Amino acid sequence: MPPALGDREARREDVSQAVWRVLADKGFGGLTLRAVATAMGVSTGMLMHYFPTKRALVAHALDLLEKRTAERPRRARPIEGLAALRAVLLDVLPLTPDDVARNRIWVSSWDLALADDALGTDQADRYARMRTAIRPHLEAARDLGELPATADPEQLAATAVAFTHGLVVQALFDPGRFPEDVQVAMLDGFLASIALPSRPDAVIGG
Repeated sequence: MPPALGDREARREDVSQAVWRVLADKGFGGLTLRAVATAMGVSTGMLMHYFPTKRALVAHALDLLEKRTAERPRRARPIEGLAALRAVLLDVLPLTPDDVARNRIWVSSWDLALADDALGTDQADRYARMRTAIRPHLEAARDLGELPATADPEQLAATAVAFTHGLVVQALFDPGRFPEDVQVAMLDGFLASIALPSRPDAVIGG
């Protein structure tokens, strides 16, 4: 018999916590109904009242990961321009243990997204939202004279996302080569490379 609505809602947080523990320990490659049931101390049959298929479990895990990413602590945002963009991108990099764990989970989800059209579309939408979120900072930087007047904020947003996530992957695979100070220095170097030479103070700081 399926759980009553009140019981279902009461257990939802327990389920989400168990999913998160499995993700943090094993990534998406180890996310199975059996693993989550074991983490909860329940039977696989009981868990299937919540997630009748592995795909339903994966979809929930991705929603949970996106929610936790959105709710993570963030740096104070300068008002506008490249300094604001710098703060946004620093929040993406794996600079703390929590950032490392979250990024490892995201990277482990890519195989699933590449193999499933719907999940792949969702992942493409996440990248589109990220580009949209940082574009206003680049538009402001252009208006402030931190970027050339001919700068294309849309293209620069795509470049910034590509650079940042490329650095994320390198730091995850080779943390000894890419510790926190190296990641920050590389980000500052990237921002300096797109800024007008006359305004280095608009890029490096914080």
